[in-house]
Amino acid sequence: MCKLQRSWQRILPVLVILLCCGGAWCADDTPALTKEQIKQFLRTAKVINVHSSKKGITNTQRLTLSDGTITHDASFQSIDEHHPVKQLADGQSEIRFVDSYKYNIAAYQLAELVGFDDMMPVYVERKYSGQLGSLSWWLTVKFDEADRLKQKIEPPDQEAWNQQMYKIRVFDELVYDNDPNLTNVLISPDWKIYRIDFTRSFRTHTSLKDPKNLVRCERQMLARLRALNVDEFSARTKGYLTKDEVKAVMARRDIIVSFFDKEVAAKGEAAVLF
Repeated sequence: MCKLQRSWQRILPVLVILLCCGGAWCADDTPALTKEQIKQFLRTAKVINVHSSKKGITNTQRLTLSDGTITHDASFQSIDEHHPVKQLADGQSEIRFVDSYKYNIAAYQLAELVGFDDMMPVYVERKYSGQLGSLSWWLTVKFDEADRLKQKIEPPDQEAWNQQMYKIRVFDELVYDNDPNLTNVLISPDWKIYRIDFTRSFRTHTSLKDPKNLVRCERQMLARLRALNVDEFSARTKGYLTKDEVKAVMARRDIIVSFFDKEVAAKGEAAVLF
């Protein structure tokens, strides 16, 4: 075999990769995995590196995991604070304050039930360095919403952006996140939005935090909210949510479904659902 043929045999696989990635190196060489495979990887892969996350105040750590075949990063949060009364950074106080990694796992379980899990990373529970916490698949993102607004960058497809934000607002009201902030809204290079960090969610209020957040709703999400079963929800969040927290979610679900039903009756389905 001549040297030229051997050279092409070495180069050809690289060219195939470049062509498949649109003429550039792929940003993430991790093979496509199912959500169940991701969960298994997060629970069992070996931690080979660790460093602190640059953002957030809950001591989030970025872990690099490997199972010998796949290497990928994950976000670990072990915070689990409970206080009868807690003074917040804005000077206000919250009674029965909770800031817990368990809510990340509960949020993901709920997201799977109502069709929001495509807008969240996979979350599982895992012990690291002697502490239980939530471990989530690290996402490849362009920036977060705070950075986007600071840089004054507009989405290329405003309607697609709005529809994603409508879903986030519905879910935020469902889980009653008491500490929503723009750094928890992540934006991928192709402008897909992800919502992360629910450690201050699931308050026991049976009303919505801000009803103005309800504007429009995805049809499938509304149907799955309507079908949400308290027994299944309780079973999937056992050990992560109390009975009162589950009841509060179901009460807020009822308000959300009722609101959109009334909006559809008044404005027509096309104006409310997408």
